[in-house]
Amino acid sequence: MWINKYYLPMEKKSSPAKSGVLFGVLFGVLMVLEFVVMYIIGMKSLVNSSAGLIVNVANYLVLPILFIYLGCINHKNNVNNGYITLGECLKTGVSITFVAALIYAVFNVIFNFLFPDFINEMIAISRETMISKTPDISAKQLETGISVMKKFMNPFIVFPVTLAMYSFFGLIYSLIIGAIVKK
Repeated sequence: MWINKYYLPMEKKSSPAKSGVLFGVLFGVLMVLEFVVMYIIGMKSLVNSSAGLIVNVANYLVLPILFIYLGCINHKNNVNNGYITLGECLKTGVSITFVAALIYAVFNVIFNFLFPDFINEMIAISRETMISKTPDISAKQLETGISVMKKFMNPFIVFPVTLAMYSFFGLIYSLIIGAIVKK
């Protein structure tokens, strides 16, 4: 007897965004731990070093791609019986990066309120770096650069910019990963 699949009771499926939350939390916690370790080691020694570059590459390229891939594969194999669409990959990836950015942004805002001298330390380090890399920089150019930096360190700007930036990267990386893993 032939049975039409539309008359069978629907199975309750988990949303791709929900399956991405775990990986987003892991990614966010990992970024917070990286920040804490860098703060303990000393930011000044890491700003112009290869370690600082490695952390940035990890946070903006390697880790998002890794966690989005793991989240999509998890959704595909453990929730969707071996299938995933490009749209589900996009939902999973953006939810992962959004949750991670939310955790990191909240931590960053709380950290800056608890340790207000941190922003001043970073501004001093940036001032030294700008002077050492561009010795002929004028005082006006230096102050303009520092004032722009201060604006972007404002918690009311850091929070939404972090969410938007990571969500955008999540969208781009999810498109690439979705094209690879969809079935």
